Amino acid sequence: MHKDELLELHEQMVEIKDQFSEYDTVDASVFDTYDELDIDPSHVHKSKSEHKHAVFVLGNALATAMSEDEFSNAGRISKRMEELADDAGGSL
Repeated sequence: MHKDELLELHEQMVEIKDQFSEYDTVDASVFDTYDELDIDPSHVHKSKSEHKHAVFVLGNALATAMSEDEFSNAGRISKRMEELADDAGGSL
């Protein structure tokens, strides 16, 4: 994936995050790990690896927000996103 495509994906995922944040049933703290990264799609000066890591961390948070438990489809996606975020974070 090219960096411009990754930035577009990151931007779309942030829009989904913002929608989820408006729901009363979603615990906003689920996005704390992503927010602590202090990287958003407008930070084009950040490396592709940093954006990739942010996308996986955000994907994990979104899947967690959607999951009913760790064995649901979203729960399994959350676990895989966590693994991918760890892998991507190791290359920073």
